[in-house]
Amino acid sequence: MNAADSNESADETSELVGLLRQLRAGGKDALAQRMGIDWLEASPQRLVATMPVEGNTQPYGLLHGGASCVLAETLGSVGAILHAGSDATAVGIELSATHHRSVSSGIVTGVATPLRLGRTIASYEIAITDDQGRRSCTARLTCIIRPLKPEPKAN
Repeated sequence: MNAADSNESADETSELVGLLRQLRAGGKDALAQRMGIDWLEASPQRLVATMPVEGNTQPYGLLHGGASCVLAETLGSVGAILHAGSDATAVGIELSATHHRSVSSGIVTGVATPLRLGRTIASYEIAITDDQGRRSCTARLTCIIRPLKPEPKAN
């Protein structure tokens, strides 16, 4: 890796961190904030975030399956948005999740990697693991990519 590559990588990381901060600050990431999702890494090729089990449980004290789905969709959607670029957006159109084992405490970690990054469709596999690295959920998210509509001109 040469200096130009290093600077480009640092610029991309800075841009991605800035995007995540904008999502949070604008209240557009309100559900992820409420769930306690904490970003560790974000690029179109790999996204990593954690979420506490506490506060995200069902009545029996286990991590709620819906909470795992929120983590999965958050990771995959942000990946698709990053892939789409600044002149487009992406929204989830299909989510499937298989819950392998229960989690009753600690933190879960989600890692999203692309299955397909196309012009109009982006699909991600999201693996969610517990504190011991045991897979608790495998999810797949498909997002549709659409161009952003231009802002209407003021009269």
